[in-house]
Amino acid sequence: MGILIQALQFFASLSMLVLIHEFGHFITARMVGARVDKFYLFFNPWFSLFKRKIGGVEYGVGWIPLGGYVSLYDSRETLMDEESATSKRRDEAKEQLKRARRHGNSEKVARLEAEVESLDAEIQNLQERQRTLEPVKDELRAKKPWQRLIVMIAGVVMNVLFAIGIYSAMLYTWGEHYYHNDDMVSGYIFNQEAEALGFMDGDRIVTIDGEKIGNVMEITERLLLVDHDIDVELLRNDEPVSLSLAMNDLVAMRERGGYVDLIGEYVPFVISSVEYETTKAAGLMEGDRIVAINGEAVEEFLGAVPLLESAKATTATIAVERDGAIEKLAVAVDENGKIGVRVSSVAPRSVEYGFWESIPAGLKLTGKKISSYWDQLVMMFNPETKLYKEVGGFISIGSIFPDVWNWQNFWNITALLSVMLAVMNLLPIPVLDGGHVLFTLWEMITRRKPSEKFMTIAQNIGLYLLLALMIYANGSDILKLFS
Repeated sequence: MGILIQALQFFASLSMLVLIHEFGHFITARMVGARVDKFYLFFNPWFSLFKRKIGGVEYGVGWIPLGGYVSLYDSRETLMDEESATSKRRDEAKEQLKRARRHGNSEKVARLEAEVESLDAEIQNLQERQRTLEPVKDELRAKKPWQRLIVMIAGVVMNVLFAIGIYSAMLYTWGEHYYHNDDMVSGYIFNQEAEALGFMDGDRIVTIDGEKIGNVMEITERLLLVDHDIDVELLRNDEPVSLSLAMNDLVAMRERGGYVDLIGEYVPFVISSVEYETTKAAGLMEGDRIVAINGEAVEEFLGAVPLLESAKATTATIAVERDGAIEKLAVAVDENGKIGVRVSSVAPRSVEYGFWESIPAGLKLTGKKISSYWDQLVMMFNPETKLYKEVGGFISIGSIFPDVWNWQNFWNITALLSVMLAVMNLLPIPVLDGGHVLFTLWEMITRRKPSEKFMTIAQNIGLYLLLALMIYANGSDILKLFS
């Protein structure tokens, strides 16, 4: 059931993102007077799951959920179709010619050679007609460069606006809740991977690479996404300590999965209240600091949990520090491994937003997400970071969604994916929006269009790059499933 919920969230999110992106191209094309022939969610080779023509536009849903498209009218399409059919006839004639040569049928060879030569000439003629055919009024290529630029960039703009809208609505509805580094006055606890890097339980992190930390979540991100050595300033027992962390060590830690439970709040086991009467009767009091359980030293609250678990349904000997002295008390541990006391931990900071406040806050958050994702993409091209190993396909994206439906998580992930889609589409790769934007900007600067031959070659290269990336990403997902 959990996998079905993940899949449902993934396809609901993907469908919205594709529709929003393609709607940007659709509406701006109509605004500049370009004719739109098709608007499709998902791809539809051979057949469509649904299609309907309204106002001259065919709206439909394809059966391959890998994206979507808007098809704009191009007067060269008829010639392209003729060229494709002629190329197919030429290929068939070439095959017949090979067989005729093997059988030594000279008369048939001569006839087929003439046919192939004629078809080659016909293809060249069709290509020349395509190259020289003047665009008609309602074609996008007939529009001014700045108009074409608007249409090409509109999908990316819509994804960014969609992310801003989601983040603004989330901040307005749920506000912002996070743990601030300044509030962690007792410091952090660290897993073994972090301890191997030089951290110690109780350390307070002051700066990373000279920058102060706000949201605690930034710490893990700053230590995982690295392309250089990192300097960390700490307070250890109120004394300043500097750590220099090598990039290779941080990358190796990330590859081993050491980021799981990398840091947590250091909570001293100081009792803030006693809930069980039996515990009160045993002598535990508010303000006591538990320092040992059954002879095992206790440094902080989380470290005590497994010791209490092992002593459940028994009476444990608990050593407490009270007024500078150590006392040992016999305390009953219930069947759940609890003694009925509470400790004080850091409360999250909360920020509430009114309607008008949420919009600039959503804009700022979107900007931070775009900057962060762009930095990650840049790092992927540095082999030393080994971030290219983290590239995933549709399985990885789908696994981001939780296996239970939660609207806040769903919208948060959808907004992040919208940002990712916008940034990816802006990459200057032919076939992607960024490639089209690059060529159009070149035309606007030089006042010369790239040749049709160059554009064809560039588009093919871009297509191969995109296919290679998709195969690599989704292939990595499959390999991870088996490993």
